Amino acid sequence: MSYIPELYDFLGQLALNNNRPWFAAHRAEYDRLRELWLADLDRLIAEMCRWCPQLAHQTARSAVYRIYRDTRFSPDKTPFKTYFSAAISPYGRKSDHAGFYIQIGVDQRQSGLYGGLWCPQAPVLAKLRHAIVDNIEEFTAITDAPELEREFPGWLGDKLKTIPKGWEKDHPQAEFLRLKEYGRFHPCTPEFFADPDWYIHASELFRILAPLVDFLNYSIDE
Repeated sequence: MSYIPELYDFLGQLALNNNRPWFAAHRAEYDRLRELWLADLDRLIAEMCRWCPQLAHQTARSAVYRIYRDTRFSPDKTPFKTYFSAAISPYGRKSDHAGFYIQIGVDQRQSGLYGGLWCPQAPVLAKLRHAIVDNIEEFTAITDAPELEREFPGWLGDKLKTIPKGWEKDHPQAEFLRLKEYGRFHPCTPEFFADPDWYIHASELFRILAPLVDFLNYSIDE
């Protein structure tokens, strides 16, 4: 029987009781659910290694994020995240390269699968803009692929209101130049994760994003 309904219940209760005394009282439950989540993440990484052997040295523990929030610069001082998450990349979880991200939690708008590059530094973003313009046919062949458009429609992330400085206002690739990050998102319902084979389906979906992630990474490394 899947542990996922219990995980959703725990995260829902945490959202209503986001404080350290409640979490301490339910620490054993959290630890047990986290171990089950880690086991599934290891299965997911093993599946992804079938089409991305470079992930062979990654593990669930190297990919998973802590549940504790960094509240130093946030007006929200609640101490815990109300979701479980992980970043999977050959470059590691803390890399400035593109990769894959998974999140499961109480906010259904943010629960699902993500792939791409989030919040890159200005020099990296500038480099990617030039790479996209210089290789626009290759880039659009990737982003316009019917399977990707079906499963990961549109771009997720911030964008500029106008063309960045140094580019013509009527540039034919204006829609890509205005993007401040390059990512695609596939929302996942509780029913998706409750399937005992969800990690297999997640790997299949991530594989659709692999050409985009690869393009971003070799553009960064050039």
